[in-house]
Amino acid sequence: MIKTSTAPYAALLLRVSLGVLFLAHVALKIFVFTVPGFVAYFATLGLPAIAAYAIIALEFFGGVALILGVYAPWVALPLALEMLGTIVMVHGANGWLFTNKGGGWEYPAFWAVSLVVLFLLGDGVLALKPVGRTIR
Repeated sequence: MIKTSTAPYAALLLRVSLGVLFLAHVALKIFVFTVPGFVAYFATLGLPAIAAYAIIALEFFGGVALILGVYAPWVALPLALEMLGTIVMVHGANGWLFTNKGGGWEYPAFWAVSLVVLFLLGDGVLALKPVGRTIR
């Protein structure tokens, strides 16, 4: 049974937490790996440079949109697809545990599931641009 009195706050907590994590994740790409380094890494995967820039933009603007609650359930879907893409392109071959060399796929999988849960839950409270679902 869903606890309707607190579910909107649970969605808020999940939404903001995921947004902060994405901002931290994109900051790692920009400030530690550097944008040119991240683009070069994408080249080693056989992906075009434009894809690396698109991922940086998706994580930055997606993270901000999640925190602010701007169409958050719809923003969660492409971010979940990105996480599934990291499993296929990068982490899947490294085994299950994220502590494995190169990082396994447990963390991206959990992240993808959390994003799908947010999509199913909705915006929660304090969303600037909710998708249009009503909270009862």
